[in-house]
Amino acid sequence: MKILSVNAGSSSLKFQMYEMPEETVLISGVFERIGLDNSFYTIKINGEKIKKDATLFSHVDAVNILIKELLENKVIESLDEIKGVGHRIVHGADKYSKSLVLNEEILDDISKLNELAPLHNPANISGVRAFMKEIPSAIQVGCFDTAFHQTIKEESFRYAVPDEWYTKYGVRKYGFHGMSHKYVSERVMHLLDKEFANVIVCHIGNGGSISAVRDGKCVDTTMGFTPNAGIVMGSRSGDIDYGIIPYIMKKTGESIEEIDNDLNKKSGMFGVSGVSSDFRDIDAKIGEGHEASILAHHLYVNSIVGYVAKYFVELGSLDALCFTAGVGENASHIRRMVVDRLNCLGLKIDKENIEPKLDNLSKIEEELVNDNNKMSTLTNINSSMELAKELIKKAYEKMKKTVTPKFTEKLSNNIKEITNNKYNNVMMNDSEGILVETEKGNYVPANKLSVGTIDQLYLSLRPSMVDTLSEEKMPIILDEAFAYYDNDRLKN
Repeated sequence: MKILSVNAGSSSLKFQMYEMPEETVLISGVFERIGLDNSFYTIKINGEKIKKDATLFSHVDAVNILIKELLENKVIESLDEIKGVGHRIVHGADKYSKSLVLNEEILDDISKLNELAPLHNPANISGVRAFMKEIPSAIQVGCFDTAFHQTIKEESFRYAVPDEWYTKYGVRKYGFHGMSHKYVSERVMHLLDKEFANVIVCHIGNGGSISAVRDGKCVDTTMGFTPNAGIVMGSRSGDIDYGIIPYIMKKTGESIEEIDNDLNKKSGMFGVSGVSSDFRDIDAKIGEGHEASILAHHLYVNSIVGYVAKYFVELGSLDALCFTAGVGENASHIRRMVVDRLNCLGLKIDKENIEPKLDNLSKIEEELVNDNNKMSTLTNINSSMELAKELIKKAYEKMKKTVTPKFTEKLSNNIKEITNNKYNNVMMNDSEGILVETEKGNYVPANKLSVGTIDQLYLSLRPSMVDTLSEEKMPIILDEAFAYYDNDRLKN
């Protein structure tokens, strides 16, 4: 079964096609500079990287070329082979906080949020409709970029504006790039081998946002009601004094729609440099000594440094500062400038050992692509881990509903018998684990009991667990300690 994953950005469209359930990447690539001059696309297939120039006026053009490449490269013989297409959708407001199957009715509803993400949602929807038209047999699924930030507390997502703006019109911080922030923060915690960690993620590309993540949950992020808030971006202004808007309207006679267009498409690095919203073009101009490009570069770094410092204080400590997306991954000079400015907080880059390796990431990637066995192994490990985590999560949810009540009942009966009714009932919760009812009728955490009582509880715990899991026909792994004190049950 073939599944296509699509990520349509403001000026790009990234894609990967998987063969499932083998989890093999069949083809991947990216369409770049959509809506700009000198647009092109790159595909990776059979270990070969191919770059082609193309006229890309819109995301629809990219979709049509992608389908053509799939057919011409024999990745598919028929479009009917593609069973599902997963889409990144930037803005779901409060209404869409989970993935769902898309249809015309839902797309019409999502399009009502276009004013909240004018550079992205229209492109997302256009891509979905293009795939719906070209591959009508495939299920289209939308994943919303605002979902990860739903854990931000009200004191951090509310604005100090009239209350009815929030209650009637939903004016609040939503945050974006959620899937990226979620994946990167989880991956970093895995690499650090920490269950609890404070992480700051800098997702910096043509669009950019920074998030503060505590123990896997977002506590703050730079983008707000729309993706225009926060740091300086490719063509977006980031944070500005709102008083500028009526001032410029009076001076220029521009409408609010024209001002909105200026702040979204003519500002940021493009607006200051006068060159481009593409950082590669600006870097080339910096090499020529172009002063406006140099200034844009410094404004950009300043905005990142300011938010990282703020989030460092908000988190109280920091385990990792992460850089991702096009600029974060590829522009080592940006990483150096940001971290150098944050030396006062104890941050530094190991320029001798680490940074040179980061500069060669693209070379390392090419070597992996050319080694099909290595690439296949890495792909399968990554996909399998994600699948395993999802399965464990769902299994745990099921256990809490079906298995836990039976288990606590058996455990209560066993501990009553072992302690001669000194302790009667047991209950469980996620935060404190096992709670035991005392003779006074109150519940205390098991780890607060005496050592002898804990031993009795442990003796009760294992047979209760095994009996419950056996009844549910779930697999059980028994160790020597269990066999040592309960040989009869082991034989049975």
